[in-house]
Amino acid sequence: MIKLSKRLKQIADYVSKGSRVADIGSDHALLPVYLLQSGTCPSAIAGELNTGPFQAAKRQTAEAGLTKAIEVRQGDGLAVLAPGEADTVTIAGMGGALMADILETGRQAGKLDGVKELVLQPNVGEEIVRKWLSRHGYVLQNETILEEDGRIYEVLHARHGAHSMDGNSIENVYDAAFLAANLSDEAKREWLYRMGPYLLRSNEELLHNKWQHEHGKLARISKQMEQSDLAESREKQAQLKQEMDTIQEVLSCLRTAKPLSSS
Repeated sequence: MIKLSKRLKQIADYVSKGSRVADIGSDHALLPVYLLQSGTCPSAIAGELNTGPFQAAKRQTAEAGLTKAIEVRQGDGLAVLAPGEADTVTIAGMGGALMADILETGRQAGKLDGVKELVLQPNVGEEIVRKWLSRHGYVLQNETILEEDGRIYEVLHARHGAHSMDGNSIENVYDAAFLAANLSDEAKREWLYRMGPYLLRSNEELLHNKWQHEHGKLARISKQMEQSDLAESREKQAQLKQEMDTIQEVLSCLRTAKPLSSS
């Protein structure tokens, strides 16, 4: 059986057994091959825009003897998918803004019709993806934060509202009552989108590490601005200080968090 990186293995672990999967931006088709070899999925579509990775995916599929079960298609985003062809869509290894754009373009074209499950791994901009999911009726079921090769990744598992597990809804996933920070309810909810509702509740060390690193970046930017006498710089410094203070306050409140049930 093909061996996956820790990041791809976590994505695979979230894919529901028996689902027909479409892996968008599949690169070498490692994930679809693993999902077929492990017996998780009966069939898969591997979509790739660029010719090099597209050819690599075809070779990987052929070497695994899975050309009848995995169809490798070349195209942009969800354009490779016909409505009703997949139960699960996986997208990984790109920025959150691009990922949300791919999802929205596909949604408007009907490509997500019949898709019950999304497993997504944005490299940055996770907040953008979480907000897209909420706007379009996809309920987060769980999230994982992991470190690999010196980088921290977040993997998001969502199901469409009608297929949500354990009675989860968007409202209870983003209920920020557990967060004892001195913030408005609206501000708390925004931080759940930024940091991740399940990740905040699970209170893992990696989440602290990620946001302490972000705090340090903001502090360095603020210090550089001290050399400027411009009113705009002072205003930006004040905004940065408020954000840094909020990060520290939210992190300090995590001890009171209670985990949601997960799928």
